[in-house]
Amino acid sequence: MRKLLHYVGLDVGGTSMKAGVVDDSGKALSNISLLTEPDKGQEHGLATMCASVRLAAKEAGLSMSEISAIGVATPGTMDLAAGVMLEPPNMKTWRNVRVRDHVASEFGLPTAFQNDANAAALGEYWVGAGQHVRSLVFFTLGTGVGGGIIIHDRVLEGEHSHGAELGHMKIEMTNPRLCGCGKRGCLEAYASATAVVQRAEEAILAGQSSSLSMRQKLPNGLSARDIFDAAAAGDALAKRIVEETAFYLAMGATNAMHTIDPEMVVFGGGMIAAGDEFLQSIRRYVQELAFPVPAERTEIRFAQLGSDAGFIGAAACARNLLRGIKN
Repeated sequence: MRKLLHYVGLDVGGTSMKAGVVDDSGKALSNISLLTEPDKGQEHGLATMCASVRLAAKEAGLSMSEISAIGVATPGTMDLAAGVMLEPPNMKTWRNVRVRDHVASEFGLPTAFQNDANAAALGEYWVGAGQHVRSLVFFTLGTGVGGGIIIHDRVLEGEHSHGAELGHMKIEMTNPRLCGCGKRGCLEAYASATAVVQRAEEAILAGQSSSLSMRQKLPNGLSARDIFDAAAAGDALAKRIVEETAFYLAMGATNAMHTIDPEMVVFGGGMIAAGDEFLQSIRRYVQELAFPVPAERTEIRFAQLGSDAGFIGAAACARNLLRGIKN
């Protein structure tokens, strides 16, 4: 009788870590979260990672001896071949952290290591929006814009661990906006949730009238959600900001389509709460920008797994490791 395989996937973020046990069919059997507390240093962080793995197994009713492999996904720059986090931007005290070796040594299990956006892309490919396709490009829309590219079960990592940095493709160099990465003209500087708010605030400061001006004066200020809600309610400035954002994302999708030619482009992250009208705008602009054949044949969809995509995708990396598929 074939042994039932179980994998623990761990998605490490600057605020919290999510972990869960995932079976060989992609079903999540547990889903837990612990605070990352990055200011307490990398040793504390590594201990929390291991605690998350143990708690995920416990919540699934399994012992660690019943876990086949572990997958860990982390943010920021990294050396994937060495299993090392280099300089995660939201975890300033973590530098050159040997994540993979530490976790593998702690549990004595095969351990995969991956970029968080790449892992989320693999999760969507395995059991989410892309489960019926052979290739996809994934954009995650949040504070920044992340990306992942999956082709025939494999994550496109690149030669230097920085493949699929889709948020940092250049989309404007005539009068380029400054990106959080320190460079100019990046997609992230135009289409992230942060950029949506900045562009609205700049317009209000320039004297454009909007219901958002009152919201801006509140203690918590504006959010991307406020802007999408105001657009739905008919606010002219908000509608323009949202429509421009759809155009920028369509530009990013088109560039990826002309480079990779995937079966599907998937958008995930908090901004997809904007709903179907936003997705339809992206699709409409892709039709205008892309070559006719990929424009007609490439599916453009929202992600399905939500915030679970990261740990499910990390588990998929562990599964690929056991199957001999190079992530």
